[in-house]
Amino acid sequence: MESAKVYFTSRLTPDAVVDAFKALSLELPGKVAVKVHSGEVGNQNFIRPAFLKPAIDQVQGTVVECNTAYEGERDTTEKHWHTMELHGWTGLCPVDILDEDGQLALPVPGGRQIQTNYVGSHLANYDSLLVLSHFKGHPMGGFGGALKNISIGLASAYGKAYIHGAGKPEEIWTAEHDLFLEAMADAAKSITDRFAGRIGFVNIMRNMSVDCDCCAVAEDPKLADIGILASLDPVALDQACLDLVYASADPGKADLIRRIESLNGVHTVEAAAALGVGSRSYELLRLD
Repeated sequence: MESAKVYFTSRLTPDAVVDAFKALSLELPGKVAVKVHSGEVGNQNFIRPAFLKPAIDQVQGTVVECNTAYEGERDTTEKHWHTMELHGWTGLCPVDILDEDGQLALPVPGGRQIQTNYVGSHLANYDSLLVLSHFKGHPMGGFGGALKNISIGLASAYGKAYIHGAGKPEEIWTAEHDLFLEAMADAAKSITDRFAGRIGFVNIMRNMSVDCDCCAVAEDPKLADIGILASLDPVALDQACLDLVYASADPGKADLIRRIESLNGVHTVEAAAALGVGSRSYELLRLD
C-alpha cells in the first residue's frame, strides 16, 4: 500500500482543527455524522465541545455517540443524554445517540476475529463521517485514537462487548488481549468500507493522560501537548501519533509509552494494516 498523507499542525486551537480537516480536501456529501468522545462524568481530560464546534459546523454535522458496555453515566440512553447535556454537547451541536433504538449489523469481510460488527442503528441515517479523536492512553487498548473511535466508539453497547470479547460478548473482560485488539481492527474495517471516500480523520494530541476519556477517575497528563493531525487513512494517522510520542523530547512521555507497550497497543495498528484498512507508511506534511 502506498504511503498516506498525514497533515500536522502544532497549533492547538479550534480553528486549527478546521484547518487540519480542510487540508484533506475532502467533500463530505449528504448528512454528516461527527464521531467524538462525549467524556465520562468526572473525567477531566476529554476534548470539550467548544473546541470542536467550529469543525462540526464546518461540515454541518451531527455529533454521534453510542452507549457504553460498562457501568457509568453513559451506559443507558437516558444517562448518556444527561451526560451530553452536562458536558455541553447538546447546547452547542445536534446530537444523536446512535444505539438509542437498537443496532445495525455490518459485515467484516476478512475479519480475523469477528465477521460482524454491531453498531448503533442510527448510523444508517448518515452518508458521511468525520472522526474527531482525542489521542491519549487507554487502560485496555494501550492507546485510543482514530481506530478505536470508529470501532469501539461506534459500536452499540452490545457491540462493544462483542468486540472486547473477540466475538464472545460474555468474555468482555476475559478474552485473550491480542484477540480484542484484532477485533477492534476488524470493526474499524467495517466502518471504512461503509464510508469509503466519505470519511476523514482528525486526531488531537493534547491532555494525553495514560487513561481514556471513558475513565471517571483518570490520571492527569504528564506529556506536553503536541498538536493536531489529519488524514484520510486512520492507520497512518494513529501510527504518526505514536511516532510523535516516541520522538518527543518531553520525559513525561515515559508513562504513556509504558501504558502503550504494556498492552501491546501498536497491535491494533498492525492488525488494521494487515486487513487493508490503511498503511503504516506515511508522509508527514506540516501546516505551519
